[in-house]
Amino acid sequence: MSCFLTSAGSTIVNNNTFHERFENWVVEHGKNYLSTAERQYRLEVFADNVKFIDKFNRENKYGYTLSINHFADLTREEFSAKYTGATPSSPSLRPSNHQLNLTSVPSSMDWRSRGAVTDIKEQGRCGSCWAFAAVAATEGIVKIKTGELVSLSEQELIDCVTTSSGCDGGWSDKAFEFIVSNGGIASEAEYPYKKVQGKCHANKIMHNNNNAAALRGYGTVPRKNETMLMAAVAQQPVVVYFDSRGSSFQFYSGDGIYDGPCGVKLDHAMTIVGYGENNGGKKYWIAKNSWGTSWGDKGYMYIAKDVSKKSGMCGLAIHAYYPII
Repeated sequence: MSCFLTSAGSTIVNNNTFHERFENWVVEHGKNYLSTAERQYRLEVFADNVKFIDKFNRENKYGYTLSINHFADLTREEFSAKYTGATPSSPSLRPSNHQLNLTSVPSSMDWRSRGAVTDIKEQGRCGSCWAFAAVAATEGIVKIKTGELVSLSEQELIDCVTTSSGCDGGWSDKAFEFIVSNGGIASEAEYPYKKVQGKCHANKIMHNNNNAAALRGYGTVPRKNETMLMAAVAQQPVVVYFDSRGSSFQFYSGDGIYDGPCGVKLDHAMTIVGYGENNGGKKYWIAKNSWGTSWGDKGYMYIAKDVSKKSGMCGLAIHAYYPII
């Protein structure tokens, strides 16, 4: 990750420093603003965010650091409105008849090293995390069961899942239901991502017989049970929901394990693709996000595992789904 502020000891000198940092950041990320007033406003937002990042790193209260990324000109409210968009379908998940294997759960797992995870994708200013998380989990199980890793289409879900709201948010379980009823999902190459909701072309894809993957259902992990979530992730990537409302989530750098602060107001979906333990004995989940490689650890997040709260860190153990082939 390229950034201008990463060390706990760095300080901001004056407004000219803010302006210089902002201008360098604008060039680095190719930002364009429609007016002088808009550019000035974004400078002010950028300065506020840099102050927050600097103070957070200097106080060093948590097990990770923050850095300036491509979201630094957005307020927390703007960021949440455009880059999250997941909501559980109901207070409690439907019970699943699928039984998790509890007898063969390794102490660590990383589906990336087993070739079951596609490259990090970027949803853009579209609240489609629900689709990206469902697709990542589906890509994983297809690779595990067939030996073939295929990048699948988030756009088909955004356009065609009528029980969700496209770029205005949705539900990963509804995405799985669509894939089941549709007889599969197209590949990314066949139905590429547009960052906006468009007309559904699922029938055309079906008629061309180009579905890259088909599911027979999906399972649900028992609520508030990280042991069962671990058993599920030991077998395949799993969709989970997070409370991502804090600015620390927006500017997570990947340097360390995320351990709050956060609540359980779930608003963002990611895919757990592994788990492990660092040299200090701190356990973590590995989450694949859809905010590009400039966020987190090249697009991934390491988040505290087996915490004292039954809901898990940021509520990740409350609602979890996995596709079934």
